[in-house]
Order: sequence, then C-alpha cells, then structure tokens
Amino acid sequence: MSLQEKIMDKMKEAMKTKDKVALESLRAVKSEILLAQTKSAASGELTEDEEIKLLQKLVKQRRDSAAIYKEQGRNDLAEPELAQVEVISQFLPAQMSEDDVKNAVAEIIKTVGATSMKDMGNVMALASKELAGKADGKAISTAAKQLLG
Repeated sequence: MSLQEKIMDKMKEAMKTKDKVALESLRAVKSEILLAQTKSAASGELTEDEEIKLLQKLVKQRRDSAAIYKEQGRNDLAEPELAQVEVISQFLPAQMSEDDVKNAVAEIIKTVGATSMKDMGNVMALASKELAGKADGKAISTAAKQLLG
C-alpha cells in the first residue's frame, strides 16, 4: 500500500472520529504529496525515499514551529504543532535512539578514517546517506561533533 493510500485511509478514519488534529495533519501530508508529484521534474509517483524525506520535512517544520512558539511562551500554539508531529510520525520508519546514532556514526568515522572536525563533511555525507529515514540530520550532526571534537 502506497503512502498516499495509507494517508487516505487514515483521513477517512479521522473524519469518522472527528479528529481535527489528525485530519489537519493528514491533509497537509496529502497536499505535500500532490505538490511533489506534480513538480515539473517529477515522474508522477514518489519513491519510498522521497516519501520519507517529505514526511521528515513536515515533521521538522512542525517541531521548529513548536520550538519557536515555546520560546515565545505560546504553549497554546505549540501543542497543536506537536500533536501534528505525532500524527505524521506514524508514517515514518522507527527512529534510531541517540546511542544507536552515536554507534553508527562512530563506525562511519572509522570507515572514512576521520580524525578531526576537518573531516566532518565526509562523515556527514556518508552518515546522512546511510541513516536516511532512521535519524534526523541534527542528531547525526550532534553525534559526529561529539565524536570528532
């Protein structure tokens, strides 16, 4: 079952249960999928990697918005954003724990032969490719900085 079909099924469920947060989140995902499919260079169907990147982008946007709202003391606006993160995250593969990310980055550092922060670019390039969908870039970057610094 494609991501688009899963989203449609969940939307129907959300409509039946009158879950406004889930419905709003799922509509945003559906909209992004349609936009990605209709881009000039798109073939019409998204690959699984493209779907994961799209979902990660949506989750990151909502987390960033929630962080800004919290900084400004607007928890009333941050809570719906975080609720949407939960809804969208259910379509992402299971995320790696912080320790797992650190171990994976340590292996990549050994593979690349990195010894200092000068090698950060090489480590990040390989780590981002290998851990795509399993960990976000910020977690990978943090682990790499700790291990190289």
